[in-house]
Amino acid sequence: MIKKIKKYATTNTLVIVGITFGALFGIFFPELALKQKIIGSAFIAFLKMLVVPLVFASIYVAILGLGSLEHLKKIGLKTIALYLLTTALAVLLAILAMNIFNIGEIVSNEGLKYAKASTMVPFSLEHMLLSFIPTNVFASLSHGSMMQIIIFAILFGIASLYLKPEQQEPMVNFFTAVSEAMLKMAEWIILMTPIGVFSLISYVIAEQGLDVVLGLWKYMLVVIGVIIVHGIVTLPAILALFGKINPYTYLSDIREAPIMAFSTASSAATLPVSMRVSEEMGGISKKTASFVLPLGATVSMDGTAAYLSIAVLYIANLAGVPLDFGDQLLLGITVVALSVGVAALPSASLVMMVVILNQLGLPVEYIALIVAVDRLLDMCRTSLNVTSDLIVAKVVDQLEKH
Repeated sequence: MIKKIKKYATTNTLVIVGITFGALFGIFFPELALKQKIIGSAFIAFLKMLVVPLVFASIYVAILGLGSLEHLKKIGLKTIALYLLTTALAVLLAILAMNIFNIGEIVSNEGLKYAKASTMVPFSLEHMLLSFIPTNVFASLSHGSMMQIIIFAILFGIASLYLKPEQQEPMVNFFTAVSEAMLKMAEWIILMTPIGVFSLISYVIAEQGLDVVLGLWKYMLVVIGVIIVHGIVTLPAILALFGKINPYTYLSDIREAPIMAFSTASSAATLPVSMRVSEEMGGISKKTASFVLPLGATVSMDGTAAYLSIAVLYIANLAGVPLDFGDQLLLGITVVALSVGVAALPSASLVMMVVILNQLGLPVEYIALIVAVDRLLDMCRTSLNVTSDLIVAKVVDQLEKH
């Protein structure tokens, strides 16, 4: 155990050094930083390479490990309820922050244009629900359609519960071996972390430029402030209340995963790290982690929900359209409801933002004013998304033990 702690401490230190020097390199040598993007892209590609087999195998083995449909229903309801709770609290905190600080001065939308909005397929609840069903599971696996993969893995696992023990055993052994092999490969890829993080951070800083960041500093501060408060106050409070453990000790133990999420800006790419850290350092059972974390990487969006709430209220202020209590309540309900399912769609956060702006009668063109810093804020909100996943996994694990 002491060796593991030392190994993780060394990794975290190197990652933080990579982030720091990457940011400085992006500021002082932007042209060079833009040219070495391939290193960071390769790092994320290697991590994403593991996700589909890891998710499928982990969920299948977890369901077989639960042993019954009744137990699956119990842990599933706990997981979804906690994900909805954390997302709702993130939205509430974001709306409160925007009512307190009320940033955003009126700006004309003349000349503004957000090209992507016109190319997006109009949102449809029916289309979203149907998109969860894999009409061709092999196509879903090849395209990395996570919600479809999860749905099929759950149904496949449930069906396998009805098989004879001698039929279950070879399948469980096979998928357990697949899961273990993916995690072993993750250990090798994680050795690239400091270099990969350096490349990713330096590229983002060089691409965005300090002028853009400084121009939106109030907006960024509110978003980052809400993310930090939710991460170090709200989520720990939930863990302390339901999990009955010291939340900050746990957060310290699993800190490698949020740091990785910040660097990659991808919950899916961070999943192999989250699963390994949650079991080895967080003390979560493999059965719980294998079910809760893959589901969370797809449907849990605390950071995204908080970001969208602030972005929509900020755009309302820029457009000079005051939103009353009823409008803000509708905003909160819409964000929480969409966050569960819209992650299955491409450009999930943009789809959600366009849907909400249209619903509230706000001009979509104003997205053009804030999209410049979206990549930087995406790193922050992804880190919170992963932290929320790990908090919920620990709470579910604690509830299962008692």
